[in-house]
Amino acid sequence: MYGISLGDDGAELRPLEPWHAEEFLAHLDRGREFVTQHIPFGANATDVASARAVLQSYADKRAADTGSLHGLWLEGKLVGGLLFRDFDAAGGNCEVGCWLEPAATGRGLVTRGMRVLIDWAVEERGIHRVEWYASSANVPSIKAARRLGMSRDGVLRESYLYRGVRQDTEVWSVLAPEWRAARVHVARDDH
Repeated sequence: MYGISLGDDGAELRPLEPWHAEEFLAHLDRGREFVTQHIPFGANATDVASARAVLQSYADKRAADTGSLHGLWLEGKLVGGLLFRDFDAAGGNCEVGCWLEPAATGRGLVTRGMRVLIDWAVEERGIHRVEWYASSANVPSIKAARRLGMSRDGVLRESYLYRGVRQDTEVWSVLAPEWRAARVHVARDDH
């Protein structure tokens, strides 16, 4: 298939599909406790069949144009991913998210990969509003939203129960005109 280089460190963004089930499961097993600190993503993927089911659910979303999964590979090893949790091209809105295993943190993989996805969503698909939801306790996720130029819209106080604790959810977003203006600014700074 294809991979999009994310820099000189061997990082790539690729589709994450059902045939990656064994690799996806191995990745989740390496980082399960870390990945599920704030969200239950992948918690039910405990064997190859259930890992394939998670990937298939997003393959079905891709086919319906309502979401998709994208893996982050570093030097040929799956270390995390990005997703369009929801994607509504007709309405011009989408929700993005991410996860990483511990060994892949601190390298800018989420920021670099998400810039590719948001560029595509805004420029190719006409998305107007990109949303990012994060537990208020998930500091790395909030920092990623800030690095992407998103604004905090607000906090949904105690909006869901996770691991026996009511969690606050921060809502962050960037609008297409803001995204384009920030990209022009970055391009000018590069010259």
